[in-house]
Amino acid sequence: MTDNTITLKNICILRLSAIGDVCHAVALVQYLQQQLPQCKITWIVGKVEAQLIKSLNLSNVSLVAFDKKAGLKSYFALKRQLNGQEFDALLHMQTATRASAASLFIKAKRKIGFDVKRSRELQRLFVNEFIAEQENPHVAEGFMAFAQALGLPYKQPTWSVKPDAQSSLWANNIVTSNRPIALICASASKDERNWHTEHYAAVADHIHNQGYKVILVGGNTQREQALSENIIAKSTTKPASLVGKTSLPQLLAIIDRARFIVAPDTGPVHMAVMVNTPVIGLYAHSNPDRTGPYLYPQYTISCYQQHIEAQQHKSLADIPWGKRAKGEDLMDSISLPSVIDTIDKVITTQLSATI
Repeated sequence: MTDNTITLKNICILRLSAIGDVCHAVALVQYLQQQLPQCKITWIVGKVEAQLIKSLNLSNVSLVAFDKKAGLKSYFALKRQLNGQEFDALLHMQTATRASAASLFIKAKRKIGFDVKRSRELQRLFVNEFIAEQENPHVAEGFMAFAQALGLPYKQPTWSVKPDAQSSLWANNIVTSNRPIALICASASKDERNWHTEHYAAVADHIHNQGYKVILVGGNTQREQALSENIIAKSTTKPASLVGKTSLPQLLAIIDRARFIVAPDTGPVHMAVMVNTPVIGLYAHSNPDRTGPYLYPQYTISCYQQHIEAQQHKSLADIPWGKRAKGEDLMDSISLPSVIDTIDKVITTQLSATI
């Protein structure tokens, strides 16, 4: 730790979205809390994401909710909320143009952004320092490099998170089964990243037959509701559904209670990582080494490499880190037996740990 780091009194973090990336950022925030206990942290975060972060009760962290749907009004609201405050450092942790525009309303002596290699959408024009380049980092590891830029030693991402008491009580009251709980979050942000409905139904039946209560979870969009209804219709054992029935803090509490969760590339995967709930992640379009469930790569089922290499006509090592594979049918390459085998592996591992 350098002398300049010790004198940091206030830091601003700019990471608006999305749920998964905000969960990654929590590891950095908690590390800063540990290393700089007297430093006040102000986190500018999306309005929806703020609901989740607020429930974590992070000490000495002030949240400023940014409503991206408000258009220009959101920037003037940000200016009012900051009220002329000047920070020792701004950690500009989002390359989107919207975030860079917001940075114009933040006064800071140091404005630190991503290294030039990862800086997109002209972010480099809005900062005066850059984090060090890293060799193919996970997103969570990339965020931890911002601590290095402040003079702190690098540390692997870790989380120490629990749901708030009210949400935990709600979860205890809503889930009264004597069976252990397993979750399926079937819907990703884009339909092409979803697995087969019939496969999800078969997985739900298999987990139920292993002695678990299966619950479907997800957001309140019409497409997510329809997907959950289709899974239930095709399932013999008829899993319960909380799709569209939870707030983000309540969803975190349900995930915390679960033994494991099955999901594609979606935000609740990273919520599970925060509370140390094992994830069986299903990946085809994005590189799970970059965006997968950080603590559970051993349970990730991925066909990303075969698709990206076929599309780019190169080996994975020669393809830009983070390059997405394209196509509506890529998830077809994930077989039902491979998912069931991985679920059984998780169950066996957990049972062995209790003996």
